Amino acid sequence: MLDGLMIGLSTAFSISNILMVVGGCLIGTFIGMLPGLGPMSIIAIMIPVAISIGDASAALILLAGVYYGAIFGGSTSSILINAPGVASTVATSFDGYPLARQGKAGKALTVAAIASFSGGTIGAVLLLIFAPALSTVALLFGSPEYFALMVVGLSAIAAFAGTGQVTKALLMTIVGLMLATIGEGVLFNMPRFTFGVMDLQSGLGFITLAMAMFALPEAIYLILDPARSGSESGQNEIKDLRITRAEARSIAPVIGRQSIQGFLIGVLPGAGATIASFLGYAVERNIASKEDQEQFGKGSLKGLAAPESANNAACTGSFVPLLTLGIPGSGTTAILLGALVALNVSPGPRLMIDDPEIFWAVIISMYLGNLILLILNLPLIPYIAKILAVPRTFLIPFILFFTLMGAYIGQNNATELLILVGLGVCGTVLRFADYPLAPLLIGFILGPMLENNFSRSMNLYDGWSFIYERPLTLALLAIAVLLIMLPSYRARRARLRARGVADGD
Repeated sequence: MLDGLMIGLSTAFSISNILMVVGGCLIGTFIGMLPGLGPMSIIAIMIPVAISIGDASAALILLAGVYYGAIFGGSTSSILINAPGVASTVATSFDGYPLARQGKAGKALTVAAIASFSGGTIGAVLLLIFAPALSTVALLFGSPEYFALMVVGLSAIAAFAGTGQVTKALLMTIVGLMLATIGEGVLFNMPRFTFGVMDLQSGLGFITLAMAMFALPEAIYLILDPARSGSESGQNEIKDLRITRAEARSIAPVIGRQSIQGFLIGVLPGAGATIASFLGYAVERNIASKEDQEQFGKGSLKGLAAPESANNAACTGSFVPLLTLGIPGSGTTAILLGALVALNVSPGPRLMIDDPEIFWAVIISMYLGNLILLILNLPLIPYIAKILAVPRTFLIPFILFFTLMGAYIGQNNATELLILVGLGVCGTVLRFADYPLAPLLIGFILGPMLENNFSRSMNLYDGWSFIYERPLTLALLAIAVLLIMLPSYRARRARLRARGVADGD
């Protein structure tokens, strides 16, 4: 391991590879800021460029830089205009955008940058130390375990609901699961719920739904309620760029916990940064004090730091199954696997032995890349935050342009724009009715993975027997039950305590 590490250090710190890291981070960051152009799209575009380089180490370092640079930059559009173009930054908008509306866009971007850097760095260190051992852990997870993991993700919906809104959150989750069934099913290769519309056979696009639930209602809100515009509420003055010592102390444990949890979730093939960010947010809200819980969804720094740490650590963790087992952990790493094959590199258990310069150079470049991202982004925060100083008459068309562009690029057909408008109107009505929209998106994202793994589990085992035949599955389902019952238990305990105080008076 030490010999391989030295080879990786000499490879990663060559001038050409440092330039690859810087280039990848810059490209990824700016692409990540644009809703609709996520890491999958840009990596697919960059593969011919990477192959033309000739050096497999340099090519993979460039593509890896684009990957975590896009995740790093994806938080910007979520925080500033409530338009999460990447699934893993949806949870970032829950508290990041309220902070921006309060005139704290600079502080929100600073916290996101620090949390992203910390999550990526901790993930890179853990990858360096535990990559060989964690590859065996990843093999323990089969379809039943992934099904149970999706149930754990769905059981955390209470964390995305306000006080007394758990029922509404549950209903919205079910709607999200229903929307996820549109298109071709898993068991039978037949279209369902498409109503004869050919463009729906591949299902609804995530970008379209995310824009319809978050960005489009925000633009309509700005039109209907002029008092919320930044220019009229005094938010055009960019201030509070730095975080105080007390704020740093409050988010430090959150960043530490969610970096480790996010990395471990990222190690699991098929889990990825999206689930890590949602679970990170849910866990932190559930373990927070009552006073802190009330701030979640309204501009909590902890609620912003948790998903940002988790998703960046998970991005690093997703390289464990890719490099050590040759198994892509997400759509993006599947494209990276294709790039490796095109470069005549065989990922798997022997990669560390046959090509140590590639394996260790990629890992070391991740730490270097996170450092470069922090250095590049922190000085730019005051300028990026000034987007909120744009007058409402310009900001609304800007949001609408990126919303429509993101939806069109996502599926590349005009029907998607009609679906976007229809869903956007529904999202606005639901928002006026005080229904939380985040659970709908969670149900939509986790729905296909839940269905796929449940179908495989039912086929591989005798019906429901996979639940009690697989101890890890049973343990994960028990955790899901606890997550469902915890909010009810806390609410009941609070009522009893209030009653006891009242009786004492």
